[in-house]
Amino acid sequence: MKTSAMSNPLCARFAIGALALLAIASPAFPGDWTTFGHDPQRTGWAADEPGLNPKTVGSLHLQWVSPVKNQSVSLSALTAPVGITGVRTPEGERSIVFVAGVNGNVVGLDARTGEEVWSRQLRTVITPRKGGLQGTFVCPGGITATPVIDKRAGILYVIAASGELYGLDVASGQVRYGPVQFVAPFAKSWSLNLVDGKVYTTVSLGCGNGRSGIYEIDVSDKHRPSVRQVLLSNGFAAGIWGRGGAVIGEDGRIYGGTADGDTNPDGGDYSSTIVAVSQQDLSIADYFLPPNWTYLKRKDLDVGSTSPVWFRWNKRNLLAHGSKEGVIYLMDADHLGGADHQTPLLTSVRLGNDGETCCEGAGIWGSLAMRRDGEGQIWVYVPMGGPPAAQGAKFPISNGANSHGSIMAFKVVDGQATGHPILDPAWISGDFNLPDPPVIANGVLFALSNGENPNQRGEEFRRFQNTRPAVLKALDANTGKELYNSGGAIASWAHFSALAIVDGRVFAVDHASNVYCFGTGTMTTRNSPELRQAASIVPTVNTSDAVSQSWIGMVDRQDEIYKSWVKRTAFGVGLALLAALVGISSGMKNRLT
Repeated sequence: MKTSAMSNPLCARFAIGALALLAIASPAFPGDWTTFGHDPQRTGWAADEPGLNPKTVGSLHLQWVSPVKNQSVSLSALTAPVGITGVRTPEGERSIVFVAGVNGNVVGLDARTGEEVWSRQLRTVITPRKGGLQGTFVCPGGITATPVIDKRAGILYVIAASGELYGLDVASGQVRYGPVQFVAPFAKSWSLNLVDGKVYTTVSLGCGNGRSGIYEIDVSDKHRPSVRQVLLSNGFAAGIWGRGGAVIGEDGRIYGGTADGDTNPDGGDYSSTIVAVSQQDLSIADYFLPPNWTYLKRKDLDVGSTSPVWFRWNKRNLLAHGSKEGVIYLMDADHLGGADHQTPLLTSVRLGNDGETCCEGAGIWGSLAMRRDGEGQIWVYVPMGGPPAAQGAKFPISNGANSHGSIMAFKVVDGQATGHPILDPAWISGDFNLPDPPVIANGVLFALSNGENPNQRGEEFRRFQNTRPAVLKALDANTGKELYNSGGAIASWAHFSALAIVDGRVFAVDHASNVYCFGTGTMTTRNSPELRQAASIVPTVNTSDAVSQSWIGMVDRQDEIYKSWVKRTAFGVGLALLAALVGISSGMKNRLT
């Protein structure tokens, strides 16, 4: 009788090991997008992308759409995509794009066809408590951090809902690392980063009682994992919640902007602050506290809404960061706020959010981006929600009305009067409703008009009303002129997402858990009418735990909120029991009479 290889445990282990060896590809090369924003500095710039350029992007079109098995939780659905080329599989060499669903399903898709290469469900044996913010858009209790790829090792790292770090084989989905406890179960973690054999994330919002801070795990030896963290407050405040998570410069420092809360750096509270942390020992190396931080706290216009971008200019290390206030800070990365920690190189005028609103999508959200053009000129790109400020920057090139949002482009130039670099306005795009973080390849800027309803006032279910399908746009990175518009190709809206450029194609996701591939080649069978119809079906959202007010100011009161929920529940149960007893008593009385 013949025995299959998989029925023999020794053979099975050998087969899995062989797949692992097959998946160990060469170092990253053009066509890879291994992490959120392309690189550890979160530039969003695919500097070596060989295919997409201003001449070819006009023929861009939807090549395929693949629905992913996933149940959204409130606003969360799929992570932003990442992907690599040259993955060696038993079926041959492939380019594979990866996404993770909030409910724990991690999927690898063939970048050229949309075919599912593998999927793995990351299950947890624990369940979150009910009430408070758990189960809401603030704390969805699932996978929220965009994975990161170690191409040399052939491993995709992802944090499960349990807070455990998994390392999955890029070719097969087999577990090759962990699971190892990395962050608190059901914590709200943000995009993973990978530098020098260590994986980084940030935690915010107090979900799962996870403390706000920067978290690091050494994955160089799977049998000796080492976890470290630096906490940024004495409670649950000061979380880094920009979509890029930990931004890591080439200077050995980790950067991020923090949310509202108590601010007392001497006492360990770094709310409303842009911090720099040493990679060597995870100590606070430097920080910048905006001079108007009390105003920012009062109006909830914190700097945590955005991830900064790190880059070099004229032999200087610079950091650009935005905020919900609609202001950009340009900082010397080696001395963020100068001697007093409150003096950056440049604080821009208000560029947007004239209404000074915290929670309606106005201001700068997501992540900044940068690129160096063929002449060595550095550009910085800013996603601005809402109309530009009436007294803001004067752009020499305007590309039409932009009442809902825009991409703003600046050149980093020498400020002759100050001796410091300044941001010179270059162009402003037409309308984005609303703009997600831009990415750039060969002089083309891509950004998603995400179509979400950002208004956090009122009950949570209102966020699912008045949404619009997302639209992918390609702009000339030098002028802002629109070169491509995806029209109605995307079925649903997107929330807190981002794009990826892999193997000459642009990848996006939507809230209906679809992955979209836009390219210049021929369409595939994965773009069939049947699949397009399946993609257009938006899943029903459970809003039973809807938040009755904005989450702003609630993070530091997690325990208070939970106790209040317990009291309300107990009171309701008590009333129900009392009503039942009254009913029983009344029934017995009727029988007796």
